[in-house]
Amino acid sequence: MARRLAIAAMLTVALPMTALPLPVLAEPDHSPAIAKIIDEGMNRSQVMINASALMDGVGPRLTNSDNQRKATAWAVALLKSYGLANVHEEAYYFGLGWNLDSYAVAMVSPRVLPLTVIPVAWSPPTTGTLVAPVIVAPMAKEEHFAKWKGKLAGKIVLVSMPGATSESKDPVFERYSDKAIGELDHFDQPTYDPLKQSGWMKALTFSEKLSAFLKSEGAVAVVRRSGRDGKLVSGEGYAFQPGHTLALPTVQMAQEDYRRLVRLAITGPAPQISLTVAAHYDAKNLEATNIVAEIPGSDPRAGVVMAGGHFDSWIAADGASDNGAGTVAVIEAARLIHSLGLKPKRTIRIVLWTGEEQGELGSLAYVSRHFASRPVDPALTDWHREDAWGKAFPITPKPEYAELKAYFNIDNGSGKLRGLYTEGNAGAGTLLGEWLAPFKSMGAGTLVASRTDGTDHEKYQAIGLPGYQFIQDPLDYESRVHHSTLDTVDHMRGDDMRQMSVVLAGVLWEAATSDKELPRQQIPTQPVPTDPFKVADPDD
Repeated sequence: MARRLAIAAMLTVALPMTALPLPVLAEPDHSPAIAKIIDEGMNRSQVMINASALMDGVGPRLTNSDNQRKATAWAVALLKSYGLANVHEEAYYFGLGWNLDSYAVAMVSPRVLPLTVIPVAWSPPTTGTLVAPVIVAPMAKEEHFAKWKGKLAGKIVLVSMPGATSESKDPVFERYSDKAIGELDHFDQPTYDPLKQSGWMKALTFSEKLSAFLKSEGAVAVVRRSGRDGKLVSGEGYAFQPGHTLALPTVQMAQEDYRRLVRLAITGPAPQISLTVAAHYDAKNLEATNIVAEIPGSDPRAGVVMAGGHFDSWIAADGASDNGAGTVAVIEAARLIHSLGLKPKRTIRIVLWTGEEQGELGSLAYVSRHFASRPVDPALTDWHREDAWGKAFPITPKPEYAELKAYFNIDNGSGKLRGLYTEGNAGAGTLLGEWLAPFKSMGAGTLVASRTDGTDHEKYQAIGLPGYQFIQDPLDYESRVHHSTLDTVDHMRGDDMRQMSVVLAGVLWEAATSDKELPRQQIPTQPVPTDPFKVADPDD
């Protein structure tokens, strides 16, 4: 080494001064900070302590419920105790709150048998206990209503097809192989069909019409079949809309119990079930809140980098993997940076969203308030507004638009981070790869081009801002845990959560201190139909 340095020195002296190249300013050496983050996050982590406090101690966090407000107070107090700055709630209009107090459902004839169910969120309570026969009346579109006219009075209506027991050969618990991650690396060609209504909107609109039809026919309650077998239920209330809640008490029933009722009803006489749901609506405050906190940057002109995950959940369990895991990891990442006394150039801002499960309403409100406006009819509410927002042009940036340099989202369970989706932004890979490089040995060094959807970073991408979601090991998230009665801390992995928090903190730190900025994509403009010769489908 010494000999090579000596030769290099002689060559340098031999060169005329005019031949020397201009000095290249290297990126700041962040390795000491990254080393501190890894040490603190791996050896003195608080992420699973906070996970237990939130999920075990508080529990499910349905947006605008009493429990969600209790969880918000917990998070605000914790962030303040960590010394983060500007900790506050930002309100947006959401709508009616709903709280589940107790419930019980049982078959009472031909034998007594407790049934595994959960009320569907925002469906009305029963008046005392209902006892009535069931009728199997599957309905998936309005054209099916005519068949059941005059047949539903006084009945508890089973509206789903019974389906069949799962015979999946796929593993229940899975970690990504390199091959599986490689299969995510593909360009998703955009399509635009102005004639097609989204499946999401069709389902929501139909649920509301179905509930109204059943009530008009004199039905007394509704039973839906759960989407998974194994006695799993979720209580998803996607049909919620302020002022237009479901018309009848509605429960979701485990597949095994649902099919038992169907078999008994077919062979006759129809079984009877008892149903009690104690729930109450809350109209005191129709606004929900996102939680915001910051680590101030040293240069007010350098901009902001953000991280977030959705804080709300459904009601079947404790909302641990969806998405308590993401939110406690975001909190832990902020703690790691701030507690170590690290001073970023850019402000680091974290946001814990609510209303995600009802259509990313919290992030929609935040992005609309801070970054860009779209011409949406103000009379629209909730999922109608969310659907219309993505189709409204032009997009008009606000002053804060230029300040945001990156947003990183976590919302795919509690599996360790494996890298980032570049969301089709080919130019972002180089810099994102540099920021991930220190964590390659932890398994988090991969970039893939494909897009992800169904969570809050979409709202950033939709207006051309650099919003990214992490690749995560699947574990048993989609197979069993997501939105189910198994979504508890037991299905979180402590080692994965420590790795997740450390990688997020490191990437945030790099983004907040780098002299380089992620390239932006163009602000989206009104697309033209992908197939200009397509004829409207009458079923759309």
